[in-house]
Amino acid sequence: MDDVVIAGGGPAGALAACLLARRGARVTLFERARLPRAKLCGDTLNPGATTLLARHFDIEPLRRHGRRLDGMVLTGPGGVCVTGAYGHEGPGLAISRDVLDAWLVGQAVRAGANLVEETAVVGPLPGTLPGSVGGVVTRRRYGRTATAPARLAIAADGGRSRLAQAMALARAPRRPRRWAIGAYFEGVEGLTSMGEMHVRRGYYLGVSPTPDGRANACLVREFLPGDGAWSTPERLLREAIGADGVLAPRFRRARIVTRAQVLGPLAVEAPRPACPGLWLVGDAAGFIDPMTGDGIHQALKGAEVVAATAAALMEGTLDALEAHIVYARALDHRLGPKRRFNRVLRRLVASPRAVAAAARLARVAPAAFGLVIRHAGDCRDVGRAAPGRADAAVCR
Repeated sequence: MDDVVIAGGGPAGALAACLLARRGARVTLFERARLPRAKLCGDTLNPGATTLLARHFDIEPLRRHGRRLDGMVLTGPGGVCVTGAYGHEGPGLAISRDVLDAWLVGQAVRAGANLVEETAVVGPLPGTLPGSVGGVVTRRRYGRTATAPARLAIAADGGRSRLAQAMALARAPRRPRRWAIGAYFEGVEGLTSMGEMHVRRGYYLGVSPTPDGRANACLVREFLPGDGAWSTPERLLREAIGADGVLAPRFRRARIVTRAQVLGPLAVEAPRPACPGLWLVGDAAGFIDPMTGDGIHQALKGAEVVAATAAALMEGTLDALEAHIVYARALDHRLGPKRRFNRVLRRLVASPRAVAAAARLARVAPAAFGLVIRHAGDCRDVGRAAPGRADAAVCR
């Protein structure tokens, strides 16, 4: 029997597996696909994420597969444009999820974790106590099921986690019901070392440069009842870009080179991120909104918390009956402040009046939005300006 079984080989699951294996735990990591595999994502690590990874690994090989990100460009209605540099914290990194996830899982395997690919975790294995979990039930790609008992199961299988749903630990809230449509484009003009977020009334568009010179473009908007247009996601993405005064000229000669992917609903609430024998981490433990670009950093921070708490459980310094409560409190302590910040931004973007008011404020006080960009990027020195340049500027 394993000490820990982990569902999902994304950043949260892979880092947790690596840290626990380094401490001598017997860990099996289940991944439903075969790595490397594509995944809809903004493909960016903010400065907080690169700093966290550098605490545990030599990330220079990862940097060689990525592209430096120096900050964010934020545009709003009426032509307002705020440019915020990350500054002293150091640059972020644009890197595709297939590369990042495969690299992190490789680190976990080198640390001693057992990787099982093409195997989905389809549900929890009941534990000895009522309402507890004693492992997971898995299914191979071609339909064979098996059980994997363990002292602790960790659900890192995303916002639609089967483990979280089975134990009623997480749910998608009624509002907002936003979905993301993303694809890669070649030939986009004006790409720089900055990520981009273009906030409009009722939706927003993110654009990130990729290491190979393409652009990752993503539309995030609400799914409305009777909205049959979602059957043609590529058309929705193209129409949103083509109708945008900032992006349309830059995408005029661009060519879409991948199939448009759809993901949603994006918001996940997890009032109870743990129960006896099962702890949630990453998007499974709650996800606010992708517009801040800190989803991977939040997942990595959660992985540190879950690994540290699980190690205490394995080493006998944490009571098994109380461990899930201790973990939930530790996770909220680590992630709570940024999650509350993200919720404020989510409410702002959902209100056309608030978006218009924010655009007016950005014209007269752009430096304030420079601080918002730096805080969204998890830069610890938020109060300091980037060396040799202003925090923000307004352009028309």
